[in-house]
Amino acid sequence: MGAGRSLAETLQAVVDGVVTGLGFGIAVLNLRQPDGKFEVIAVAGSPEAREALLGTVSSADIFDAEFAIADHWGRLRFVPHERLPEGEVIGWVPDVPVSDDPAAWHPLDALFAPLYSPDGELVGMLAVDLPEDQRRPGPIHRELLEIFATQAGLAIDKARLTDQLLAEKARLEASETTFRMVFEGAGNGMATIAFDGPEAGRILRVNDAFCRITGYAADQLVGERMLSFLREEEPAQTRQELEEVAASNGTYRFERVFTQPAGKAIWLGGTAAVVDQGAGQPRILLIQVDDVTARKDAERELRHHAAHDPLTGLPNRRLLQHRFASVLERTRETGRPGALLFCDLNHFKLVNDNYGHEAGDRALREIAGRLAAEVRHGDTVARLGGDEFAILAEDIADDALAALIARLESAVSQPLPNITVQVTTSVGTAPITPASTDLDTLLHQADQAMYTTKNRRP
Repeated sequence: MGAGRSLAETLQAVVDGVVTGLGFGIAVLNLRQPDGKFEVIAVAGSPEAREALLGTVSSADIFDAEFAIADHWGRLRFVPHERLPEGEVIGWVPDVPVSDDPAAWHPLDALFAPLYSPDGELVGMLAVDLPEDQRRPGPIHRELLEIFATQAGLAIDKARLTDQLLAEKARLEASETTFRMVFEGAGNGMATIAFDGPEAGRILRVNDAFCRITGYAADQLVGERMLSFLREEEPAQTRQELEEVAASNGTYRFERVFTQPAGKAIWLGGTAAVVDQGAGQPRILLIQVDDVTARKDAERELRHHAAHDPLTGLPNRRLLQHRFASVLERTRETGRPGALLFCDLNHFKLVNDNYGHEAGDRALREIAGRLAAEVRHGDTVARLGGDEFAILAEDIADDALAALIARLESAVSQPLPNITVQVTTSVGTAPITPASTDLDTLLHQADQAMYTTKNRRP
């Protein structure tokens, strides 16, 4: 959802992000048109849904009836299938089995996320389906979707403005007077940069918005090289890409870290176009930028939430899977084995029973911190759920592995603050070798080994 994307690119990025980042099987984006009607512009996750829905146009009140019977989850609207009028089905329905579990996701359930611009205008409607755990989303999952929807609405609004600015630029290239008025009055930061000749790379002109965003006065910018303010890792590649864009009369889209006067780094996102000023005149680069730091921070937070356990802050199963794939690849390259440890807490139920779940949550956070403190640098401690943890340890065996297990057992068995129940841990291990195949198999092996260890305890 980067600034500088066209509207079509932004819409597809939104639905792709929902499917790949938030764990829904299907995402559909209805864009609100100027006449108030909704058109399905982007679909992700299901070729069948895409074929059935893409391009369909619905009336402005298409969602009113469903929203009237919906549960309000913050800005989200959830329509449980049991409230739908009998025999009434709106839109495409996935062909999936129906579970008897009341908390399971039903194919007729519907979850909507309205998308708003910064000034509160409804710009679209995001519909999601088929959560990957096949259950109705809980509070954390809902919050992540709501955060994503907020950022998506802002990105769509930015993309519309970008498309409008690019179209306006194309019309105004022949009129320097009119262009100057647009340049100076634009809400986005704009600058021109020499693209050819000895002055190539130097800033020629900036507008007030560019100065406001970057924190520099115009006389501090004009004449300076743009690269002296940017964190540019591959300037030669950027130059080549700009040349290709110029040859095709296209637009270059970018996001770069910019250093403000006090040394603070911000993210700038925007577009750049190479402008031919005519025969004998050097080409210039016209750029428009926005401060996208807040969005980048929100995206980073969103990625963190999607990969970490909300209670302990430890990596979750998804991040464990990602890191396991890297460890397995290196194990196959070096031939040196690693280990997957499965840790189950003993007597932890007594903590919840005797002290309550709030105390149990504090104890889990304490134990998670102890486990993380005892592993080696580079090892991964993940929470699988409940009182179960997994530890991914690369390049370890025999005495080193036994020493790691002993440290973990000792750390967990230490008294918990204000709790008299002695919690211990049983640890099972499974070796990671070049012949290992997948994480689920190793987790099952380590789980079985853990139960063997647990049964040996007096």
